[in-house]
Amino acid sequence: MITVYGIKNCDTIKKALKWLTDQSVAHHFHDFRKDGLERQMLQGWVTELGLDVVLNKRGTTWRKLPDADKESLTEATAIDLMLEQPAMIKRPVFDFGDHRRVGFAKKDVAEIEALLQSGL
Repeated sequence: MITVYGIKNCDTIKKALKWLTDQSVAHHFHDFRKDGLERQMLQGWVTELGLDVVLNKRGTTWRKLPDADKESLTEATAIDLMLEQPAMIKRPVFDFGDHRRVGFAKKDVAEIEALLQSGL
């Protein structure tokens, strides 16, 4: 079963969950805000995918950060920020068990379809 991590009111999350349901793909949704997120899991995502993939620098939460915080950013401080403000995590994060993917743009959908067809 696929676990989808994100924030319930995010439009991209809503689209991804609807798409999975329409495709009859078994999935579970984990809301960062409601269900929480452990540092070890987030660190694992950053290690596996890279900080640039996991940290959402396009959102308003990032843009509202003081420039000093942005300029002195380390992996550890970025993880602290994402744990404090989960909206700073790019979403959705798809957990396929043995690997993860972030995003739900057209190219992501095509890659997810290919993964599902290959049996993951």
